[in-house]
Amino acid sequence: MSAVMTPPIDPAHIRELAAQRRALVDRVKQLLVDRLDTGVEATMIADDESLFGRGLELDSIDTLELVVAVQEEFGVEVTDDDVEALLSVSHLADHIAAGLQRER
Repeated sequence: MSAVMTPPIDPAHIRELAAQRRALVDRVKQLLVDRLDTGVEATMIADDESLFGRGLELDSIDTLELVVAVQEEFGVEVTDDDVEALLSVSHLADHIAAGLQRER
């Protein structure tokens, strides 16, 4: 049996990825504030904030506006099959990151 060698973890690369993630989440929050009438500042929105219900309380019109805004801002589509992407700010950021990664 041969041992599988894993590459060493580069802390600088991990920090860079974390900074990119933070920047994306912040852009999503700002997009929510700029495009929708959320009534809150971007800095007051938690990463795991629900977009519906007791969270930001978006409605179906807000959802349509958000889907268009994501397409315009990031070039990433949110389709009917991507319902989980609209569960929270973090889920939406994950969906956008995955879409941007697929484009590369």
